[in-house]
Amino acid sequence: MTLEIGATASRSKTFTDDDVREFARISGDHNPIHLDDAYAAGTRFERRLVHGMLTASLISATIANDLPGEGTIYMSQSLQFKAPVFIGDTVTATVEVIKYRPERRIATLATRCVNQGGTVVIEGEAVVLAP
Repeated sequence: MTLEIGATASRSKTFTDDDVREFARISGDHNPIHLDDAYAAGTRFERRLVHGMLTASLISATIANDLPGEGTIYMSQSLQFKAPVFIGDTVTATVEVIKYRPERRIATLATRCVNQGGTVVIEGEAVVLAP
């Protein structure tokens, strides 16, 4: 497999209440900002948020399924949470190859998640072992 600088892949998902509740169950993150409407109404966001790590998992799905694809192994991932994601938001994760060392099969990817309004909600960088 040869990865080219500038290659991109994207994947979108609309986050539901069921997604948030299932992620809380699996992860153990029961912060009321994600699960309790009354609690969330009293915060600066005024409504429940999707877990940041649930949103970031869309990056992982894009890497695993699209670019570099099946068999890719994460080595590192940085994340900067730029804006909240609310239940019902549609987020698109995009990964872009910005560096590739073919002799070691190590790719560096710019990672970004954007909501349906075009607001960047997460930015970061992943380093992966390509298949």
